[in-house]
Amino acid sequence: MTLLITGATGFIGRHLCARLTAREQPVLALMRHPQALAKLRATVDRLGGNSHYLDALPGDLDAPDLGLTGSPPPLDAVVHLGARFGWRLPAEAARRTNVSGSLAVARLARHQHCRLVFISGFMLENQRHLKRLGIDGEDPAAIDWQRVYRRAGAYEASKMEAAITVRWRLRNEDWVEVQPATVAGHSLNGDLDPAQPLHTLIDNLARGRLAMIPGGPGHWLPLIPVDTLAAIIDHAIRVPAPPRRILGLDPGTPNLKPMLSLIAETLGCRAPGLHFPIPLLAQLLRLPALARFANTEPEALHFIQPERFDLSATTPFLERTGVRLPPMPQVLRASARHYLESHGRTSEKRQGSG
Repeated sequence: MTLLITGATGFIGRHLCARLTAREQPVLALMRHPQALAKLRATVDRLGGNSHYLDALPGDLDAPDLGLTGSPPPLDAVVHLGARFGWRLPAEAARRTNVSGSLAVARLARHQHCRLVFISGFMLENQRHLKRLGIDGEDPAAIDWQRVYRRAGAYEASKMEAAITVRWRLRNEDWVEVQPATVAGHSLNGDLDPAQPLHTLIDNLARGRLAMIPGGPGHWLPLIPVDTLAAIIDHAIRVPAPPRRILGLDPGTPNLKPMLSLIAETLGCRAPGLHFPIPLLAQLLRLPALARFANTEPEALHFIQPERFDLSATTPFLERTGVRLPPMPQVLRASARHYLESHGRTSEKRQGSG
């Protein structure tokens, strides 16, 4: 069984490659710069994988037909993790990578007659948010995507357009969509990439930039530990007849206020106590200078919301595969400790602050 993974060098991709190769699963990583394979192999080994089973396939999500110069070897599954991430992305660039690139990956999976495991996002299951953006129905051609891009921002809109279009194009094929919540650190060692939004939130809290809590008492930022997500994707690759959509989200994630209090306790700093309405905060953050000062973009606020999610399709899948959600307080403390260790500290209090 040979797997192709896009986005293998990213945070989720690295942990997934480590999990797969640890059980001697051959993995091909689609890489724009194959010369970086040695670095990826070293990272995979550090994370507990076996890089002997990892190789590179030169290719590029931004290129026509993924820039493949020939036919890849026979594949048993394709995992599509690759995406262009960033706030205030130009719509054209986001669409080229996240929509056109995803469709090219879907065509490859169809040509190979293999399963596509497509990684999207949990907000695709927030029906109220979808209606607010103007997304109604399953046919991508019936959606005013320009309106969606204006309201959601290019990153979130392009991910939604990609997922909905791939579903439509592959509706009679073998595919499964994994929809991760915001990714937390490793449940045991807290490994968390600085590019992850949770890391930014922890950093803002540690540096005193988070003076108030976005939203009200019922708002939360749903999370999933990176190793749990890797396990979900692994089983989505292998199990027969998985659900079409698997929501990678821990419903035990605390609401934002207690979550920030728990992280602040681990950091040894003070947590904010007052709430601030998200619509007003989003308006203020449209000022670039304020957004830079707060280290927060208005697009990021969409993921902090009061909605709860239907896990009726996901829970039986987790039970069938034996994937367990670790206690979220443990995950948050591990992520905060990793942040401190990566900054050469063990406690903010020992530095004389807080």
